Amino acid sequence: MSAIEAESSISFSHIALVASTAELFSKTVDFYLSLGLSTVRQTTHDRPQRDIAHNACVVSEAWLHLFADRLENSITLRIIHTTGDGIESKGDTDKIRIGLATLEIKTIKEILTSGGHAFTVHADPKVCSDRIATHDPLGNDVFFTLQANSFSIPPSPEVKPLKISEPGTPIEFSLETRTPQKNIGILTSGGDAQGMNPCVRAVVRMAIARNCRPFFIYEGYQGLVDGGAKIKEAKWTDVSGFLALGGTMIGTARCKAFRELEGRRTGVLNLIKNGIDALVVIGGDGSLTGADRLRAEWPEHVQALEQAGLITKENADKYRTLMIVGMVGSIDNDLASTDMTIGACSALERICESVDAILSTAMSHQRAFVVEVMGRHCGWLALNAAISTGADYLFIPEAPPSKDDWEASMCKTLKASRDAGKRTSLVIVAEGAIDRHLNPIKAEYIKDILSTRLGYDTRVTILGHVQRGGAPAHFDRFLGTMQGAEAIEAILRAKPDTPSLVIGMLENKITTQPLKEAIELTGQVAQSIEGKDFARAITLRSSAFSKQLKSYKEIANFNPDSKMKLPEHLRLRIAILHAGAPAGGMNTATRSAVRLCLNRGHTPLGVHNGFPGLMRGEITEFDWLSVDGWTIAGGSKLGTNRDQPTPQLGAVAYQLQKNGIQALMVIGGFEAYTAVLELARNRSQYPAFNIPMVLIPATVSNNVPGTEFSLGSDTATNVIVQATDMIKQSASSNRRRVFVIEVQGGNCGYLAVVAGLSGGSTTVYTPEEGVDLSRLQRDISHLRSRYTKELGRSEGRITLCNEKASQIYSTDMIAKIYEAESGGFYGARTSVLGHLQQGGTPSPLDRCRANTMAVDSINWLQARCWEGMDVPNEDNIRLPADKLKRKYFPPVYSSSSESAAMLGVIGSEVRFTPVEDLVMQTDFKRRVPRAIWWSAARQLIDILSGVGVDIEHGGCTAVYKSCAIDLTADDLMRLYGRTRRLSKLGGSPTAV
Repeated sequence: MSAIEAESSISFSHIALVASTAELFSKTVDFYLSLGLSTVRQTTHDRPQRDIAHNACVVSEAWLHLFADRLENSITLRIIHTTGDGIESKGDTDKIRIGLATLEIKTIKEILTSGGHAFTVHADPKVCSDRIATHDPLGNDVFFTLQANSFSIPPSPEVKPLKISEPGTPIEFSLETRTPQKNIGILTSGGDAQGMNPCVRAVVRMAIARNCRPFFIYEGYQGLVDGGAKIKEAKWTDVSGFLALGGTMIGTARCKAFRELEGRRTGVLNLIKNGIDALVVIGGDGSLTGADRLRAEWPEHVQALEQAGLITKENADKYRTLMIVGMVGSIDNDLASTDMTIGACSALERICESVDAILSTAMSHQRAFVVEVMGRHCGWLALNAAISTGADYLFIPEAPPSKDDWEASMCKTLKASRDAGKRTSLVIVAEGAIDRHLNPIKAEYIKDILSTRLGYDTRVTILGHVQRGGAPAHFDRFLGTMQGAEAIEAILRAKPDTPSLVIGMLENKITTQPLKEAIELTGQVAQSIEGKDFARAITLRSSAFSKQLKSYKEIANFNPDSKMKLPEHLRLRIAILHAGAPAGGMNTATRSAVRLCLNRGHTPLGVHNGFPGLMRGEITEFDWLSVDGWTIAGGSKLGTNRDQPTPQLGAVAYQLQKNGIQALMVIGGFEAYTAVLELARNRSQYPAFNIPMVLIPATVSNNVPGTEFSLGSDTATNVIVQATDMIKQSASSNRRRVFVIEVQGGNCGYLAVVAGLSGGSTTVYTPEEGVDLSRLQRDISHLRSRYTKELGRSEGRITLCNEKASQIYSTDMIAKIYEAESGGFYGARTSVLGHLQQGGTPSPLDRCRANTMAVDSINWLQARCWEGMDVPNEDNIRLPADKLKRKYFPPVYSSSSESAAMLGVIGSEVRFTPVEDLVMQTDFKRRVPRAIWWSAARQLIDILSGVGVDIEHGGCTAVYKSCAIDLTADDLMRLYGRTRRLSKLGGSPTAV
């Protein structure tokens, strides 16, 4: 009877019915076959099969399916004959209630009558037809109605079940609905940016988890004005796969109508028609300005619509306010009050991929390349691209050339590098680059200068929209997801007088800021540039921007006659050594340190093969070209290993003295930390160790205390995310497969958590949480639930497992348990990424961090060395017999604990912490810091994968603790005024 459809609000219903005798099993199968269901499979097992879900052994089973016209109205019944105790029925409320819609009510009466099934007939007040209620042989209630409407199922049983001794199937099948807290519209507007889709996904799923109804508004503000099919309720599965997609899947378009009052009023009407009382806007400053304007005009629009009779007074009273929350999707990173915008990191990745490729052909032909990147009023992309690729010259809007004849300065600088032996010249220019008189500087003009004045074979590459394309990088997925979740929390916290908000990131913390003031600050950048106040324009950028610009200018070019050259007595011999496992960014940091040293007159020394190489005296002096190309090189060019200096401390001291080393820079992970600590603790025995020593953290595990980030961790996370994208594609093609992917990290779960959130992991297993049977049972239950409801259209799933998450439950064992308990709904496989995570080209983020860390380290070493050069007058001082006067020690002598330090990145601030002070913050047995700052990301993984979430009806058993810091307009004014700091941002960070 094809006219029958399942009357359910959930897609593709699947129900299991349990019969304890062969007779009941047969009668139940016959009953549903008589109603028009078809047999998909029916079998009797040679040996009873264990069924975990029902705690019984299955003797026979039949799969029946109702093929409705629409998939969402289909239903599958699994009827099983079991032996064993099973799960006891607790009474009538445990029975299943199935609603079926059909146009053939009369035929149903005839079928039930001929089969001897008792039924009752009830008048349906909504339609001119009867409603039939009966029960199947197992006592489950079955209803037939004319309308396919889930709410037509009676609120209480109309047929009392037969009194039978066999237990019913204890399946919860509730169609009860909750009143949503908010109806939230989501639109993307302006230029597209990678990371918008992960943001949309987080907003939709967090809204459902928080019992709200999300609505897609397609094509930006144009869809808001058009209404109709352009505004559609978003379901959980609508955003599956969004994490790996670039651009915006809900579209964006420029809308002239929205710029007019009537157009915005039409948009208000469409929002009210759909019951939307909050709006999430993802776009640039123009899009957010439009949203804030709509919010300001809202009461006026509502009043006008009521007076025109387009909405009722009840609706006018209900929708007196509209809450707006914005997130900045902009590859330019041009919002003044945030350190990073959604899409900027991915665009930088695209630029670096392109320029890295260009450099290989440029080197082959000794060509010069001028590469234009996006950025009309913001030079962030150009500056960071220049740092990440080792560009020779840079033009950005905020810092135009200081001289009118900038062409001559550029040619002199590039020629000096060529004369030193460099084969290529690379100039990065932002599309909005200007000179100090506001005249535009264009790529073609630069090319002509290089060709005519220097005779270089020069090419121009304008990257254009390549920068907007491709899958989002890890950081944009992470940022978009964290901000999307916090957008929902901000809406739920908001009161009628709460201003429109924008979600940002400052000092590595997610923030909520008043949208109006944030946009005004951004507008001041363009105004400052137009007013030629370039210093103010730089100040309005992130706190790292001016530091990056200054360091780039110092190390970009070879300057043998540089004004930065220090007096002879202040020049130092600085050794650079790699220790521990290789990590992306080690070579970049070394290059920046070497070139800064050379331009200042210091002597940089490279120590090959870690501390064993130092013991053997494998030390060479760097020159300018010896580190050429190291910016984009992965691994460790100097060579590295995990060996400690402890067995041969005397040999280390000997080589330090022999080579006149006055400062030591160690780049590495936990092994490097313990090595520097050991050297510092043995200073009393070895005078050669009384020199300034600095550790730059570089480890994919990010397990070093005193810093939030280590070099290599972003590169490794990108590798994991790219791998999970490919593995998930394989799993999705199979439809019924889960991959358990093992990642590195030692006893630190950082990689698993951040990559798990960015890669869409169903869950993650970390050493901090451990793994036990109850946790595995929970996860298996979730997987079975999802695959049961997604029959025929399941998505592939992944689970990330840290290599030391459990001593008992290995990656392979977890996969085997997954499959053994799957009930046949899915299979499980494993994948061990291994040392892939330590290789590859460093990510742009790691390159930029490496440059900043190296420059700050050289500045710190330089200052500590100069302090250690002071020789007090000790002529009239008598010292104990076991101590020598200062004049008998080397020129640089520094014995204080502060002179052996770890460089750490806390927020956007660089801090130097004595390694001895970090001892109390370190768990040496497990080789991890005691404090965990990334816990906010962990709680989101389970929620966004649906663990504990009522996906169909909304709500979640898990509690999400918001991590955003609320900033006021006064806070922003202080932050971008003279203070430049906020105590609110001084706590533990909560975002990458």
